[in-house]
Amino acid sequence: MIPVDGIIIEGMAQVDQHTLTGESQPVEKLQQHKVFASTQVISGRIVIRVEKTGTQTTVAKISEILNRTADYKMTLLTKGEMLSDQIALPLIVLSAITLPIIGVVGSTAILASSFGTRLRFTAPLSVLNHLNLTTQKGIMVKDGRALETLSKVDTILFDKTGTLTTEQPSVGRIILCAKSYKKEQLLAEAAAAESKLSHPIAKAIVAKARSEGLVLPTIDKSDFQIGLGVTVNINNRTIQVGSLRFMEQNSIVISATIQQAMETAYTVGNSIIFVAAEGELKGILELEPSIRPEIKDIIKGLRQRGIKHLAIVSGDHETPTKKLAQHLKMDDYFAEVMPEDKAKIVSRLQQQGHTVCFIGDGINDAIAIKKADVSISIEGATTVARYLAQIVFMDCSLKHLCELFDIAFSLEKNLQNMVIILYPPVFLNLSGALFFGFSVLTALFINNISLLWALKKAKQHDLISESHQEKFPPFSHGGE
Repeated sequence: MIPVDGIIIEGMAQVDQHTLTGESQPVEKLQQHKVFASTQVISGRIVIRVEKTGTQTTVAKISEILNRTADYKMTLLTKGEMLSDQIALPLIVLSAITLPIIGVVGSTAILASSFGTRLRFTAPLSVLNHLNLTTQKGIMVKDGRALETLSKVDTILFDKTGTLTTEQPSVGRIILCAKSYKKEQLLAEAAAAESKLSHPIAKAIVAKARSEGLVLPTIDKSDFQIGLGVTVNINNRTIQVGSLRFMEQNSIVISATIQQAMETAYTVGNSIIFVAAEGELKGILELEPSIRPEIKDIIKGLRQRGIKHLAIVSGDHETPTKKLAQHLKMDDYFAEVMPEDKAKIVSRLQQQGHTVCFIGDGINDAIAIKKADVSISIEGATTVARYLAQIVFMDCSLKHLCELFDIAFSLEKNLQNMVIILYPPVFLNLSGALFFGFSVLTALFINNISLLWALKKAKQHDLISESHQEKFPPFSHGGE
């Protein structure tokens, strides 16, 4: 982990800075390039001339913005609790007025008509039951009010890198430039060369070869050059796998066809790994961001659940962000967005009357996470994102997102049902005390009957969930 902001004065390295900038691929850093605190060196060695430390670093300034950000959220009360507070004074006045007419017993029965205490007992129990349901699905909800607000969400903003995509890229196109080679051979030799390395690109190439069922050839000799590539000996043949700079240093010619393929890949934000044998380029592997396998089903499920606006907010470049938004059929996207601008997007949507849920995992998402009406992160995200988010998916994926909305809808309906249940005893006790001489014991008996009924409803989240799911098809993710 790089501890300071500064400029490289010696060496080179592959630096993963997606948590700060949102870039999907590690960035090659050379002399005179800037580096930032909290980003991570994946491979290489660099000497940095320090420019900013401590509270002056970019990541520290984000923390300062967070501290200055007002916590605008008001305490969320249910409509029933608000109504209970509103009718408390009228009940006291009515009891005082009727005291000379119906006596102490009747006026006390009027005071006992209030349902505030019962609602304050049953509503938290209902929330607790639903929180227990989220826990069973590996979802940590830090604040029950977030679950209540979730049922009102109509806009969801997704961070791109680490949220919609995984950190490890995937191998896309394999392009050959030698007729004697086959794609399987090129992939197998590249995977064999990268098999001893641990950075995400190496893991992606090896994973692709294994998924194709390829047998990796044995390496006789290996020489890894930091920040460039690796040279190995396979069956007395020299194989070189690495970057364009690595090929140029070894005087390997890049054909016009490959150059055109490179430009196309770079335009959409993908990266290229070159594979050469015996000093001649044999082909390239195009690496592209890996979309989480559950995302398409999630987006479909969210549409079915009434979410009107879905968008990507990313610090990554325009082209790959736009391409992903189109691929996932999002309503909108925002690219090359700075951390404070993400929060401005959230605020602008809120001013337009939307209830916004922000889902992110990086330091660059922290301000937007704090601004949103509901914020979600995942296990494996940066500490700041997990700390600030109201809801955290503990299984490192978003596959239970639609089920979380189902639970939120269930809680909303449950609370509404309980308020409805607690209304009739109020009118029954009032009319009974005024016209039929109800005693305090009678009023308490009626209140307790309604309380028992409300308690029963508070524990019926499964039945409500099932009735809700009749409206929506069962959510599936990847055949699970």
